[in-house]
Amino acid sequence: MSLSLTAVILAAGQGKRMKSAYPKILHRLGGRMLLEFVIDAALMLDSQKIHVVYGHGGEQIMAAFPDRAQDSVSHTTSHINWVPQTLQLGTGHAVEQAMAHIPDDVLVLVLYGDVPLIKPVMLTEVVSKVGEHSIGLVTVRLPDPSGYGRIVRDDQGCVFGIVEEKDASDAERGITEVNTGIMAVPASRLRGWLSLLTQDNAQGEFYLTDIIGFAVREGIAVETVMPESIEEVLGVNDRIQLAELERYHQREQVRALMATGVTVRDPARLDIRGDVTAGQDVTIDVNVILEGKVVIGDGVTIGPNTIIRDTEIGDGTQIQANCVLEEAVVGKDCRIGPFARLRPQARLADRAHIGNFVEIKKSHVGEGSKVNHLTYIGDAEIGRDVNVGAGTVTCNYDGVNKHRTEIRDAVFIGSGTMLVAPVTIGAGGTIGAGSTITKDTPPDKLTVERSRQVTMRGWRRSTR
Repeated sequence: MSLSLTAVILAAGQGKRMKSAYPKILHRLGGRMLLEFVIDAALMLDSQKIHVVYGHGGEQIMAAFPDRAQDSVSHTTSHINWVPQTLQLGTGHAVEQAMAHIPDDVLVLVLYGDVPLIKPVMLTEVVSKVGEHSIGLVTVRLPDPSGYGRIVRDDQGCVFGIVEEKDASDAERGITEVNTGIMAVPASRLRGWLSLLTQDNAQGEFYLTDIIGFAVREGIAVETVMPESIEEVLGVNDRIQLAELERYHQREQVRALMATGVTVRDPARLDIRGDVTAGQDVTIDVNVILEGKVVIGDGVTIGPNTIIRDTEIGDGTQIQANCVLEEAVVGKDCRIGPFARLRPQARLADRAHIGNFVEIKKSHVGEGSKVNHLTYIGDAEIGRDVNVGAGTVTCNYDGVNKHRTEIRDAVFIGSGTMLVAPVTIGAGGTIGAGSTITKDTPPDKLTVERSRQVTMRGWRRSTR
């Protein structure tokens, strides 16, 4: 059946078992909100329109999706229509709210905002099951089907209904094939079947699952699809289930990364919370977190207990233990750490060294330059082949404004130096240890700023 695709995402539940001030669909898995996963899956299927039915916490949901939030007049974006469900009267009622915005000549794919790990391959398959005389339904077999609607089949194995657990007989509760709620149905048929729903059931709700029985009575076959793994269709109802899906998702992410040629010392102790690409022969040690967009070049090594967020790392770079890199760009063959921090807009050219307890913020460190010990570099431009001694600080903040420090090529900065910005250190210059530099210094000269050292004769320390 050749119909354009429209997705309806049911996301109105409060999620009381999460025991949270936030709507369930805004909780995060792998660094992303649950609803994000579902919207992105629908977009990957080239859905012409996505209708998100929301209820509890509508203002929070709009705030969480500013780039996809509704227009104040039309309540739509280019792809997403946000549909309020003011009364929580069941899944059938929720879909009915969206149908007011859906024409008859489309195919409706029903998804759930708290089922994040659905895969486009499975969704494509269930959509392909829809024909002139068939609809598509995703089912799954669970070792413990408690809480799910059971799939009831006839003697020929054909689906003829779904029974919710609260309405099921003892025999029906023994069925292990259950309904996921994910289905593909032509809009014209769906609209008609929704109009037949009643609240004559244990929960007093309009069950979307009842349309399966209507379809069978009209001679419409219910073609089923099963996921490759159970986790693809599991929902999140509490924080325990969220944690379980998180572990599964991390295993899948890490396996995919290892398949590209990355060595992960312990796959159970790497968390990927974003979009990570890596070259060949990368080695990642234990307790590493990769967040946001991270690009890792060939031959990079990442030491234990390291956090890397929205950062690009060049080939051959070594990141030692206990480092934090955020919104940084690192060149080739650099050495970072241990215990180093690169803050936003830190840029390291090739072969730069950043060492123990060094912090770099909004600064460029030139090729071959070294900042190896106990140093803060902020709002600075450091040239090539510079050596910055231990305990150096670029004093960039006057209490109101930030000022820049420029250290030109081949400078040697002695230990314990304060560079009071704005200031420029001339190329090839040397700054004596313990200096406080408040004025620009000339190139190729030694500059020292120290008060005279005095020893007080006859002085004795006070005693009790």
